[in-house]
Amino acid sequence: MIDVTAYLRRIGVRVDGPPSVESLHLLHRAHVQRVPYECLEIWLGRPTTVDPAESAARIIGGRGGYCYHLNGAFSLLLEALGYRVRRHVGGVQGKAEGPPNIDGGHLVLTVSGLPCPDNPGGEWLVDQGLGDAIHDPLPLVEGTYRQGPFTYGLRPSGVEPGGWRFDHDPRGGFLGMDFRIGPAEMSEFAVMHEFLSTSPESGFVRVATVQRRDASGVDAMRGLVLTRVGDREHTLVAQSERDYFEILADVFALHLSDVTPAERAKLWQRLWTAHERWSDFQ
Repeated sequence: MIDVTAYLRRIGVRVDGPPSVESLHLLHRAHVQRVPYECLEIWLGRPTTVDPAESAARIIGGRGGYCYHLNGAFSLLLEALGYRVRRHVGGVQGKAEGPPNIDGGHLVLTVSGLPCPDNPGGEWLVDQGLGDAIHDPLPLVEGTYRQGPFTYGLRPSGVEPGGWRFDHDPRGGFLGMDFRIGPAEMSEFAVMHEFLSTSPESGFVRVATVQRRDASGVDAMRGLVLTRVGDREHTLVAQSERDYFEILADVFALHLSDVTPAERAKLWQRLWTAHERWSDFQ
């Protein structure tokens, strides 16, 4: 269903041999660092689906996506490499005033059959679609985990019997994520994907977001504002169309070779208008 060689070339990885804990970590880190979390297709007026093969082709072509795209495509890559992968229905708790939920707003992956001394059960939380969260897979074991400058938690879900809760670092862009342990089909995410990509209430529709996690922190572009959180902290604002697209290329390796000059100009105008509107309320 996918071109595995091209996909591995896209993330800059060569893997040999059967599935292993070490290779899973290598694949996860490379993917998170090289394939950005982004919703620019919405802002370009290009409808997408939750079809993992479509998402994988777009990633191979140099783009990214959000959870349905990133985790959907990554699940195909892992399956093709022999990993035992499951998809799960999850939900993100953005702020304290919003209760934990499992509303299908997040696609989660787990991988099983890879025990190690720190994870004898061999199950792993694998997630490319949390934007500013994990860099490496997490053992599906209750506890606290340190990755670079951030601390995460895993515990039983309070809203789903038998499910799990991921607690984000306090500096993260959301509070946490819950998911149910049963397997899910991609069709279960279609309705929420439609909402997230078209509704005026969707965060993706309101803010053009691009994020990239590396070993020491997170770069995030929200609208025209670039922030760095982690090993160092800084904020800057893109002041021109050229600035914006150079930031996408230099910081996120997002060259947008599939976007025409006319589409870039139109995108910039939308971003600048939204930024001015946002600035008026600050």
